[in-house]
Amino acid sequence: MSETELERLRAENAALQEQIADLQARLDAETRLREVLRATGACYLETRDVMTPDPEVARLGDSLRTLLTRFAEGGFRRLPVLDAKDNLVGIVTDRDVRLAINSPLVLHERWQDEVLLDQVQVDVCMTPDPITVSPDTPVYEVARVMRTRKIGGLPVTDDSDRLVGIVTETDLLRAFENILTAAAEMG
Repeated sequence: MSETELERLRAENAALQEQIADLQARLDAETRLREVLRATGACYLETRDVMTPDPEVARLGDSLRTLLTRFAEGGFRRLPVLDAKDNLVGIVTDRDVRLAINSPLVLHERWQDEVLLDQVQVDVCMTPDPITVSPDTPVYEVARVMRTRKIGGLPVTDDSDRLVGIVTETDLLRAFENILTAAAEMG
């Protein structure tokens, strides 16, 4: 077997291991939920039960082009923004980037769009100092904050204010689906 073939197989194996870990994490959350429902008849979830751990991030200094590429490749709609010391300094959405590039108030040519994509950095359009939640915040509080503030996702930080995850509307919908499914199967 050639070295190239061996490297390809290692890369495939790493990708499969990552998919297995993701499935296992989701399965564990569903199993915990079913056990809580079975034991108490009530649903009490914490952010850690529904969040996406170790999310992809943007970095201060990233260009708008870099952000658009990351959004497209990862299927993300928002990214926490970290500084050089890994401190959470903001959050940026795909909408923020589109609005920064496509202002309806300023007419410009295509070459100017290209300059904007490469020269303008994330700090121009990110929301600084975002609202955060901790891993032990009850999910109903997360849902309330997101609904009342009209926010699609919140960074999750630990006691040291380090980013440990993100909880999004998709995560909440997945949890809601799991709760309803588990309740239907029980009754």
